[in-house]
Formats: sequence, structure tokens, C-alpha cells
Amino acid sequence: MGFKRIALIVLIMVVAVAAVWSEGQSEKVWKVGHVRPQGTSTDTDLVAFTEAVNAASDGSINIEVFPASQLGNYTVVQERVGIGDVEMQLAPASNSVTKALSITAAPYLVTNWEDAQEMFAWGGKMMTAVEEMLAKENIKVLAQYPKYFGGVALAKEPAAPKDPYTKQGLKIRVPGIKSFELTATALGFLATPIPFSEAFTAMQTGIVDGVIGSGAEGYWSSFRDLTKYYLPVNSHFEMWFLYMNKSLWDKLSAEEQEILQEAARDMEAARWRAAPTETKSYEDQLAGIGVEIIRYSDRELENIAKKVQKEVWPQIKGEYGAELFDSLTK
Repeated sequence: MGFKRIALIVLIMVVAVAAVWSEGQSEKVWKVGHVRPQGTSTDTDLVAFTEAVNAASDGSINIEVFPASQLGNYTVVQERVGIGDVEMQLAPASNSVTKALSITAAPYLVTNWEDAQEMFAWGGKMMTAVEEMLAKENIKVLAQYPKYFGGVALAKEPAAPKDPYTKQGLKIRVPGIKSFELTATALGFLATPIPFSEAFTAMQTGIVDGVIGSGAEGYWSSFRDLTKYYLPVNSHFEMWFLYMNKSLWDKLSAEEQEILQEAARDMEAARWRAAPTETKSYEDQLAGIGVEIIRYSDRELENIAKKVQKEVWPQIKGEYGAELFDSLTK
């Protein structure tokens, strides 16, 4: 065999090996999406997570952050993660595939940060259920990401904001989710389901007098120019999750899995410490531009919670599975 022929064979083998190596490496260049703008705390936390993973793995795992729903609406991206089209996401758990996943935002399931940590404890009934439901969508949960407690933003003054037994005389936008509609009604408002993309215009033009479904952070970001009153009634607890494609997770080495899990645990612990302070900071920012914050005592919040629990829970627990819901609310 001539030298040129041998050299050609060697060259072909080198190119083939390089192609296989490149393909194997490219499988670990991942995308992770989230819904908040670049530079927000969510974006900063996720960037820190990816940097920690990228550094600890010596480049064997490279993760790129895509903020502001660049990969699509979070409900769509969750499905893309399940099929492996996108590797990771930090977002609320969408119920578009599994309806019972909306149990994480059930009204007045918890009413304070201490109760929230207990409710979402790893190994507890809630997280076990969440992990099992997402696993059926081929999704592996890596970390919790607590965001805030929900409230009501209004353009007009309510009649008696501390008395849920009084009709407030105001119409508010609710997400197209039964629990939010029933909660708004129980709080004394007229509920009007409107897509989020149309909510600002609806409030601006007076179709509705306010909105429910978010917290001070969301209202600061999207409705601060229209909000005159903010009611931090703790209507629901907003928990997000960092998750990834389960098939991809199963293919990783034990060392790679530990790198991801450790970075995720660090982000989760830091978020639990930061979230209560961040919530207050956004309320303060709203107050700083003239929004009247209606402050509630623990007793007033308890009175509101009991009314919603009594009126709303029996109507919604079937959507989550009555057995699971009852076990969480005992």
C-alpha cells in the first residue's frame, strides 16, 4: 500500500473521529430558557447557575441562557423540554399537558413563607407529586425557585379591601384558570377571564379595573403605569422550577449529575433567602411611584384565607385529584 493511500486513510479516520467527538460534545451545549427580561434577578440567578455548571464540568457541559421567552411561551417550552428540543427551563409548572400541576398555585394553600417551605419540602407530598407528574412528561426537576405571593392591582379604589364579604364593585382580569376566577369572586370582585397579552390594554381602556394572577414584581414590570392600589392578599404562592429533559439527565455520568444538582441546590437555597426581601422591595417601589399599598394584619389575612378556602377549595380540588388535595390541606 502506497504512502499516499495510507496517509489518505489516516486522514479519513481522523476526520471521522473528530466528527463523532464534535457530535458528542454538541449534545451537551444546552439551551435554558426563562420568561423574565435580561438583567432581572431571575436572569442573574440563572446565569450564575450556568456559569457554575460550565466551570465545574470543565466545559463538558455548556449551557446558554435565553431570557424573555426567546425560546417561546413557557407552556410551549415545557413541552419542548419534554421531547428534548430544548434542554432546560426555569418557569412555573404549566398544566397544559398535566392539569393537576396547577396545584402548586392553588389559592391559599399556604399563607406565609414558613408554611411555603414546609409545603414544598423535598420528599413531602407536594414535591413528590410534582416530580412524578413531570416525570411522566419526561422532565427531571432540579430545583425549586420561589417567586412571590400573589395580590391584586387596581386602577380604582375598592369599596372595602379588607372585608372579603363586601362587594368591591370592581371588575378584574383573571387568567383563564378556574381557581383564579373563583378566588377573585370570593374576594368580592367581578372576574373577567382575559389573556395576559391583552390585560394591559383591557385595564388601560377601562374594560377591567384591575388584575389578579401576579404579585408585586409582575405588577411593577407590567402594570405600574396603571396601578393606583395594590392589595397584597397572598392569594396564591408562585413557585417556579428549574427542570431539564429527563432522558438527557439519565444519559449523564454520576459526576455530571452531581455538578448540575449541586449548582441547582445552591441557587434554590439562595432564592429562598432572597424572595421575601425581593417581594417587599417591589411593594416599596410601587409605593415610591404613588401606588397605595393596602397593608393587612395576620388576622385580616387569615379571615380572607378562610373565606376563600371555604368557598373555593370544594369547587377546585377535583381538578388536582381530591385525595392529593385533601392530604395537602389537612
